[in-house]
Amino acid sequence: MAEPVDGPTDEPLSRWGGWKGPMRPLRGGAPDDRRFVAGSAVLGLVVAAGAVLAAGPWDSGQRKAEQHRAAASVRSGGAHHEAAPRVPGPAASAPAVLTPLGTPRDLKEPTAGGGLAAALTPLLDGPGLGPLRTAVVVDTATGKQVYARGATRPMTPASTVKLATTAAALSALGPGHRIATTVRLSKDAKTVTLVGGGDPTLDEAALRGLAAGTARALRASGPGAVSLTYDTSRYAGPALHRIGPNENIAPVSALMVDEGRLDGSDKGPAPRTGDPAEDAARTFADLLGDAGVATRPAPSAGRAAAGSTTVATHRSPPLSALVERALTNSDNDIAEALARQTALKAGKPASFAGGRLAVTEQLRKLGLPVAGAHLADGSGLDRADKVTAGLLTGLLALAAGPDHPELRPVLTGLPVAGFSGTLGSRYTATSRGTGLIRAKTGTLTGVNALAGTAVDAQGRLLAFAFLASGTTSPHEAEATLDALATALTRGTG
Repeated sequence: MAEPVDGPTDEPLSRWGGWKGPMRPLRGGAPDDRRFVAGSAVLGLVVAAGAVLAAGPWDSGQRKAEQHRAAASVRSGGAHHEAAPRVPGPAASAPAVLTPLGTPRDLKEPTAGGGLAAALTPLLDGPGLGPLRTAVVVDTATGKQVYARGATRPMTPASTVKLATTAAALSALGPGHRIATTVRLSKDAKTVTLVGGGDPTLDEAALRGLAAGTARALRASGPGAVSLTYDTSRYAGPALHRIGPNENIAPVSALMVDEGRLDGSDKGPAPRTGDPAEDAARTFADLLGDAGVATRPAPSAGRAAAGSTTVATHRSPPLSALVERALTNSDNDIAEALARQTALKAGKPASFAGGRLAVTEQLRKLGLPVAGAHLADGSGLDRADKVTAGLLTGLLALAAGPDHPELRPVLTGLPVAGFSGTLGSRYTATSRGTGLIRAKTGTLTGVNALAGTAVDAQGRLLAFAFLASGTTSPHEAEATLDALATALTRGTG
């Protein structure tokens, strides 16, 4: 049994407030010296805004607050996206300005990296990160490691394992994949079955739409009550995570409403139902009643009868949006769902064990270094999880490159320092790293991690992973990790 988490794996923190007004590019015309002066004065903010905007897209709504704040800061550039989704282009990265240092193996001492080593090593050696820490920094333009310490040493990743989970799901299923929840009607029109597909974001509005579609299909059969069953057979294995009942995750079910939350929240820890599927079915029964369809008796678990036909379907947001939400808010329920969707695609049981096999296999297909990796779950709540800093930076660099655009939501979903998600309040408006760092946080008792990207002073996009075990002060560990990421933005000559 894994040690229970003292608090949320990554409790989402406050974000910047909304900013009004569209972004407008400067109009063309005669040269204006004042623009040159203003441009020089806000060069740092331009780079920061570029780091936020270049990684787009903004279509899902996850990044609009960042876009508007960047507009208010720099008064230039910007883009408007229509509702139709598109695959974003490769993340921008300037040419490397340091000589690549090869791909070092598991190093006891950091690769000699000039100013980079001088900036990072004292922070890594400080007391804040406990007795065991590893680090890797990769120049995404070349794919080369420019700094490494313990690059191949397996570490407990906490929620940074969500990077591996989401990358595998995107690679296996594609960013446009949607999870279907269906209603099936028996041949005699006497039994309705609500079939869960594994969408943890299913909500009451979606169930209301399914109820309306079901009512329309039943009109021809005349009045009379129907039996209601609910089918969760798409998932296999235990529903409870190894940490047991916990406010950080609901029992994992193929059928649930609002992630089994009981307080109306949509992120962070919350009281959870003990039976998400039954609760969803009872809500659906009430909505069928509102639509004029009586059900009897109470809903019961069961599969759709042979010969049943689908009469209503609801599809989740696209996988790209689910990935962004999972990473921005460190959403454990979505992460576990994505691991199971990957398992289903691979023809494996949709369980903790099946997810582990499928995700590992998919990462291997991407050419990533999976030696030493053990992906016990999709969320990072399990202390049995092990990954290397080299694996995390490798997949981040892959997501930033031109060969796998399907992985781009791994970058666009990362919390942005000072703007969003679990990094929303770990950087202030005047911090050097604000807007230049996008990273997934990881927190368990005694474990702290940070993995993502940073734009340095020379314009390079650097992927990094800093993993620490044995930490005694979460506040001190997070401050050190944030300082390490910020050091990357200063450049190394």
